[in-house]
Amino acid sequence: MLPASNLRKGRKGNTHQVGDSVVGMPADSDSKIVPFSRDLAETWADVVIVGAGLYGLTAAEVISREFNKRVLIIDQRSHIGGNAYSYFDEETGIEIHKYGSHLFHTSNPRVHDYVSRFTKLNDYRHRVLTVAQGQVYSMPINLMTINQFFGKSFTPMEAREFIEQKANVESKNELTESLQGKCIATIGRELYEAFIAGYTQKQWQIDPKLLPADIINRLPVRFDFNDRYFKDTWEGLPLNGYEAWFLKMLANNQIKISLETDFFQLRELLQNKKVIFTGPIDRYFNFSEGELQWRTLDFDIERLTIDDFQGTSVMNYAEVEVPFTRIHEFKHLHPERIVPTGTVIMKEFSRRATRSDEPYYPVNSPADRATLKRYREQSEKLANVHFGGRLGTYQYLDMHMAIASALTWSRNTFVEWFKKQ
Repeated sequence: MLPASNLRKGRKGNTHQVGDSVVGMPADSDSKIVPFSRDLAETWADVVIVGAGLYGLTAAEVISREFNKRVLIIDQRSHIGGNAYSYFDEETGIEIHKYGSHLFHTSNPRVHDYVSRFTKLNDYRHRVLTVAQGQVYSMPINLMTINQFFGKSFTPMEAREFIEQKANVESKNELTESLQGKCIATIGRELYEAFIAGYTQKQWQIDPKLLPADIINRLPVRFDFNDRYFKDTWEGLPLNGYEAWFLKMLANNQIKISLETDFFQLRELLQNKKVIFTGPIDRYFNFSEGELQWRTLDFDIERLTIDDFQGTSVMNYAEVEVPFTRIHEFKHLHPERIVPTGTVIMKEFSRRATRSDEPYYPVNSPADRATLKRYREQSEKLANVHFGGRLGTYQYLDMHMAIASALTWSRNTFVEWFKKQ
């Protein structure tokens, strides 16, 4: 197994020569990280942020710079960046995304301009392939996928008419309230069974016939040859790595970070502080209204001596007989970097989260939404606590969404909230 984090390893930094460039984290970059102390929290800090993910980092940067407040960030993990954290493998120099591939993309000029203050992006454009029935197909389903799967050479109009006809006929006996019914009514049974059914069952561990239709908000089908996964205006990965980007956000001397620090062991000490909480909202209230359901991920990482394992950054595996949902090969995320030899792959497995697991994706069932409503009612009674981020709001947030949310709240609401008693 490869090391989980290099941030706290030996205080020597984590830089690598890749081609003509030095990438990674300079030797003095973790000088912001300090041991937690009572004085730091009670006397020095104006605001305590729980969680060093993108919401917490953005809020800290804006609050310290625009409002001249002293911010202490605490996180129970040994690194900053939340699930977007990455590190450089010492043997190969490959940047490994510890929690699966994270790809920055946005069409929001405000978010793009903000991120550009801290990092430049490379020219990577995300394309996903999937293995199904012994062949490799392009995803999302597009004109190439349709023609390859059915052995045709359809024009866009012909493909649209063909799929619509199949969907209309094959969905007659399906319940459109189910995920299976919704998918078949959109793309027909054959494409659904080849690309959606097994993959979804692996993600949720439930027969898709029993899943509600609203789990899939949209099922992208393209009747052209556009195989780009995202349609956003800006897309790419930070040239020097995610950790270097995040550390630049924390350059202000009004920010300090204490890692491996558990808020729940300190909450009495912090009860009179202004706290921005980005952890699980149900845990904050000691699960008093019930547990919110999440999916979690497990990863198996391998270092290989071959130069290229799969020829692309992410390969999905659609069939339920294959236990993992996808394989990441991180070197393909940075085609501008020259890696001398070897590669690193990560197999990703999905399952329902238990209370002791790291929550990734909200299940967001009707029961969950009712539970969340009760927690929000409790949160509104707390003058000193603001709940934000993916875990604090029980939402799936892409990176750009977390940044946009933190920017909006910090600039528009922070001052009024800070004055509240």
